[in-house]
Amino acid sequence: QVQLVESGGGLVKTGGSLRLSCAASGRTFSSYAMAWFRQAPGKEREFVAAISRSGSSTYYADSVKGRFTISRDNAKNTTYLQMNLLKPGDTAVYYCAARTTSYTDRYYSVGSDYDYWGQGTQVTVSS
Repeated sequence: QVQLVESGGGLVKTGGSLRLSCAASGRTFSSYAMAWFRQAPGKEREFVAAISRSGSSTYYADSVKGRFTISRDNAKNTTYLQMNLLKPGDTAVYYCAARTTSYTDRYYSVGSDYDYWGQGTQVTVSS
């Protein structure tokens, strides 16, 4: 089992940047594919970005492609989401998620694929 703790959220102006971190407990972080999802008030949770166990494969929602970058440091048991050129529409609670997989280079973009979730971190982008 793994526990996930997000950090790095906050209030930023349009066009600004934030970097979210997701720290995972346990010794087998490299066994997990990771992802970021977000949920805005009154809306359903949506996929943002995913990364494979090895970090070699990544996938993004069209709405963030070219602005957000997902990465991971398996030595630090941490996944990151670098968010640039933020827009008010990016305002949401951001969650990281993890699932075990035997595939080194596979990512997953559906919420139901994931077994473990963090508590979320609020990102607010002002206009």
